[in-house]
Parts: sequence; C-alpha cells; structure tokens
Amino acid sequence: MKVLIIAAAFPPLRAGDADHTLYLCQHLAARGLDIHVLTTRKEGIPGNLPFQVYPLMQNWTWSDVPRLAKFVKHCAPEAVLLMYSGWIYNNHAMITFVPTLTKLLLPGVHFVTQFEIDYLSRRFSLLTRAILKAIPQWTRPENAERLFFGTLLGHSDRLIVLSERHQAKFAESFPKTGSKTVVIPPPPLLRLCPENNGVFRQRGRRALHVEPDDFLLAYFGYIYAEKGVDTLLRAFQIVSNQRSNVRLVMIGGSIGTPNASSYPQEIYELSKTLGIADKVIWTGEFTWDNEQASVYLHAADACVLPFNEGVLLNRSSLAAASYHGLPIVTTRGLFLESPFIHQKNMLLCPPQDPRSLALAIDSLISNPELRQRLHRGALALAHEWFSWDKAVERTIEVLKREDYVKTK
Repeated sequence: MKVLIIAAAFPPLRAGDADHTLYLCQHLAARGLDIHVLTTRKEGIPGNLPFQVYPLMQNWTWSDVPRLAKFVKHCAPEAVLLMYSGWIYNNHAMITFVPTLTKLLLPGVHFVTQFEIDYLSRRFSLLTRAILKAIPQWTRPENAERLFFGTLLGHSDRLIVLSERHQAKFAESFPKTGSKTVVIPPPPLLRLCPENNGVFRQRGRRALHVEPDDFLLAYFGYIYAEKGVDTLLRAFQIVSNQRSNVRLVMIGGSIGTPNASSYPQEIYELSKTLGIADKVIWTGEFTWDNEQASVYLHAADACVLPFNEGVLLNRSSLAAASYHGLPIVTTRGLFLESPFIHQKNMLLCPPQDPRSLALAIDSLISNPELRQRLHRGALALAHEWFSWDKAVERTIEVLKREDYVKTK
C-alpha cells in the first residue's frame, strides 16, 4: 500500500512530533508499506532511510497550496496520514483544509488525521478569520463550529488520537466523530537496546560515573515548562538532603530549534541555586539513531516524570520508561486514564507539589518490594499499551479503508 504522510515536523527538528513521525515511518516501511513523507524544507534531513522524504513545503500557509496540491497529485497515494499539531504548522488554518483538498484531487483516497495534541488552534490570520466568519452564511448552523476548525474532523475518514483523555475531549466536543476515532498511544521514541543480563545497565552507570550503591533517578524527555522539571529539582533537593547516595540523570535537551527557549538554561541554573548541581547529571541532546538514551535508562533505578497536567497515554517518555521496566513516579491530573494504577504500575502524586513528589521518591527508595512490583507493572503497561508491534498493526488497520467500512 502506498501511503503519503504529511508532517511539518521531521528531524532534525527537536520535537516529539518529529520523532514520532520518523519512527512511525520506519516501522510502517519495515512492514512493507510504500511510505512517502512530505515535510518542511530544511537542511539536515536524515539520510539512508527506508522510505522517501520530500522536504518541499516552505511555510504551510495558503501560498503553499499549489505546491502541496501538485505533490499530492503526483504522488497519488492510496492513503494519506496527516500528522497534526497546530504549532508545527505555525498555527495556520491552511493545513486544516487538506483533507478536502486531497479528496478533490484524488476522490478515492483514504484520509486519516493523527492528532498529536488534544486541541485545535484558533490563532488564525485576519484573512482566515474573515473566511471562517463567512462560513455560517452558507452552511447549517450546527456545522459552523466544526468548520471553524477546517475539515480535519468532517472530511477525514478516520481520526487517531494518542490518549483516552484526547478521545474523551473529542467525543464531548464533536460527538459524531466518536465512531471513527481510535486511540493509539506513541511507543518509545528512541533507539532501543534490549537489556542483556545487566550489560547495558553497567555500561550506562560507568558512562555516568555512578557508584554501585548510588540510587539513580532518571528524567527522560525534552525539557520545557509543562514537564514540571522545576518541581522535580525541588523534590530532588529534599530527597538528597536526607540521602547522600541519590543521583539524578536528566536525559534529553530542549525542544524546537537551537536557542529557541531559555527554560533549559533556567533549570540548569536552578540546580545550582538549590545546591544540587553536583548530584545532577545532564546528558544533553541525543540523535534519533543513537542508542545512548536507552543505555542511560537501563542504568537508572527509577524514573520520575512530574507532568504539570498529570500523566497521559500520549507521553512517549512514559512509554520509554515502561519499556525499560523502570519503577515510575509521576503525577495524577484531573483525568486519570484507565491503564494507570497507583502502586501497581506507577506511583501517583499531585502535580507541582515538590514535597509530595519527594515523599513518593523516598518511599520507592526505601521499599525494594514496591520497586519490584512497579517494575513488573511497568513492563506489563509497556506490553499492553506501548508496543511498536501493536501500534503499527493498529495504524495499518486504520489506513486501510476496509477497517472503517466494517465499523460503520
């Protein structure tokens, strides 16, 4: 099956959306699909990939429509998968009308939109707002809200969301989309190295200069404000004041383009202000084809992910920690998804609460039986929800028109 994947985010851009697109394409290609990726014009696109990449798009605005239309017509795929996240397309409305454009050009094409986020941007240009304001004049009022968000929902044959909360929000706002929406959480977005009798654990601890009796906590993922990294550092200060042999490794770097955000530097300075800089290890960036991040995760004794809004299935950092069997300490938001069970496959505490987070970490350190239980729970969570085999199988099913016909 020939599949066109439209994705503004693609390496070398540092973003979860870019990583997700790359790894998904690799796995789809490994299953025999003919994959073609249309992405943003940029330097440094990875080479020697098992699929075709076309960095042709300039700014994803209305001026890019002729270029997009020409490529879609020439590619002539059987199915199209749009990887959607508003900020990646500069929050412009053009991309939200691509399902309609594609079906005008290729009437028989099967169009799928994968929402990397759980909201749609409303920050449109003056021209776009004028066009959208006129829409209710020629459409039924009950459809005006949906058309305000373009035709992503109405003209996509299937919708993929990454978590149960995303699905619930779509069902609440757009009830008619429920029958064509499927949840496929992102599996680990890194090059994985399966543990081999502790070989990678020892290798990672040597590289990090961690002593055998040190308890190593890991944070994995891009460093930006919503991840709650400042909460983690304040909690770690509390724990390290009580335990001299605890260490923290920060695996990952900043999101976006170089120097796009000062937050990582602010976090680094905070570690010095809190007096814990000598106990925090910063690995920095790692490339998509580098296995070192996986080695570092094998080296850790537990993983701490203090999301400001609470843990969700769409967190690929959670998928990575689960795959490595790490006991996980994370946060419970207003919406707790069904796979997450406190003290079975993770420890849950309130968001943005350093003292509660510190207590959870300390309870994990002092209780080997709890760590073993969470280790087993994490592996079970990874098998059930974060397997690449299952994610790819579900994605292929969604890309096939027959899947939706059977469900209607």
